[in-house]
Amino acid sequence: MISAHLDNFTVVLHRPKYPGNIGATARCLKNMGMGKLIVSEAGPFAPAEMKIMSTHFAADIVDRIGYHDRLGDALAPFQYIVGATSRLGAARGPVLSPREIAPSLAELSRRNTVALLFGAEDTGLSNSDLRYCHAVVAIPVSEQLRSINLSHAVMILCYEIFLAQAEARKVFTPKLASSREIEGMYEQLKEVLMEIGFLNPQNPDYWLMHIRRMLSRTGLFSRDVKIIRGICRQIRWAVGNKKP
Repeated sequence: MISAHLDNFTVVLHRPKYPGNIGATARCLKNMGMGKLIVSEAGPFAPAEMKIMSTHFAADIVDRIGYHDRLGDALAPFQYIVGATSRLGAARGPVLSPREIAPSLAELSRRNTVALLFGAEDTGLSNSDLRYCHAVVAIPVSEQLRSINLSHAVMILCYEIFLAQAEARKVFTPKLASSREIEGMYEQLKEVLMEIGFLNPQNPDYWLMHIRRMLSRTGLFSRDVKIIRGICRQIRWAVGNKKP
């Protein structure tokens, strides 16, 4: 049996409000054999407050927390990003359960860095936050209470990945493009599609979201990003030559 590379997983907490939840998340990561935690657009929080919930067992994870002022910067190095949400709807795209997505994440982690993205305790992730994600996951719960404590949600997803690692198949897993490469591609693609009139200039990001979902279904390699950016350059050159 081939194990997933648990070191290639990082939990990203976007705008968390309570240091205790961050500390509890660190403890969950230690339970599941993961050790990387990032906080985006919040903090820094007092380590002593977080360590009350992390206990000394996961204090090292708290000491290594990476802080970022922008979500895009926090996610830029990762090849695959999964967003966790409790709110569903057509604008959020297809949603998988932790059990459904865990085997593919275990396999992807063998050659790719994976970010597990969680939103604030009260508001979760916005549609704008989810645009960075290759996949969206929701935890099935009773209708009596749909909200889940932040650290509990982290534990459930990481637990399913931990179980799935023992069943990861020995197949070639290609290395995907990083979020930094993909976001640069989408910026260029938006500019070109607006220039040729394909995107509505009143709300280009809404229509671009559908293109994002289509391209994220299979995952993009670095060479795919270079091809798409090359097509954009060629379109811009062709349009420029046709202008009087």
